[in-house]
Amino acid sequence: MTGLAKRRWQQFRANRLAYRSLLVFIGMLLVSVLAPILANDKPLIVRYQDTVYFPVVEVVWDNQLGGSLPTEADYHDPDTRRQIRQNGWMIMPPIPWSYDTIDFEATGVFPGAPDRRHWLGTDDQGRDILARLLYGLRLSLVFGLILTVCSAGIGIFVGAVQGYFGGKTDLFLGRLLEMWGSLPQLFILIIVSSLIVPGFGTLLGVLLFFSWTTLVPVVRAEFLRTRHLEYVQAARVLGVSDRVIMFRHILPNALVATIAYLPFMMSGAVVALSALDFLGLGLPPGTPSLGDMIRQGKENLQAPWIGVTIFVTLTAVLSALLFIGEGVRDAFDPHREVRS
Repeated sequence: MTGLAKRRWQQFRANRLAYRSLLVFIGMLLVSVLAPILANDKPLIVRYQDTVYFPVVEVVWDNQLGGSLPTEADYHDPDTRRQIRQNGWMIMPPIPWSYDTIDFEATGVFPGAPDRRHWLGTDDQGRDILARLLYGLRLSLVFGLILTVCSAGIGIFVGAVQGYFGGKTDLFLGRLLEMWGSLPQLFILIIVSSLIVPGFGTLLGVLLFFSWTTLVPVVRAEFLRTRHLEYVQAARVLGVSDRVIMFRHILPNALVATIAYLPFMMSGAVVALSALDFLGLGLPPGTPSLGDMIRQGKENLQAPWIGVTIFVTLTAVLSALLFIGEGVRDAFDPHREVRS
């Protein structure tokens, strides 16, 4: 780690709120990535008559566990559980429900209040809220990360070309960005959702179509400012190619002004996906998503645990990203001193 990078890391760690927010965000990301292990209606390990199975990663048929049907085993079925207990053992995840598992043995009406069986209750279809929360959080965070990285890559490239070459190139790309920004994003999403069934890749492509313009003005300004500096002029005199000057000499300086935008871009991506799912323009019905949980909370005001759960989760995610962004911005500010 260079001296400058070390100073920036120390400055970031000195901001206790930003550093703790980073730890919280990493924790949420790790927990959500491990959702299939933490919340699943299939055992992690099954030992049946001296044979070991791993149902989380492989299909185990009912007739392999003493049943009579050539279908996948249902580990919530009392007969299957009895056969396993009599001939071996199994280890269930801490949350024995997946995002689409319906609890047919639950008593009462849905949505169900939190209890020992469902720690955060059930939704109006009898599905465990905590399991759907973990899978939905994983989906939103992965979606936000991919969209942020792709948008940043395209935006930095276009901004670099626009700022470095200037002139007619800058004028043409500037007018193109103005037209691009005037496109009605919501109408395009409605048209796309009416023509095809929206999926993860479809929504990613549509949102990427609009979100890559965020970093273009910042990168363009940095390249316009830097291209006239002495070291850039010296590189041109020595015959260094434009590509090398742009991406080896100027881009590292331009990244200083753009890195602080990335957490805010990711928070915008998470909010956009949640809003589309809430409006019914997002992922297919049944997909675990934070937006679907928001809709569940709105439609089931008599079950406040649903609304409280999604409110706390979204507040934690967006607040952590906000504080991380502010900490990164302060860490890259050359006028700030490292605080003890």
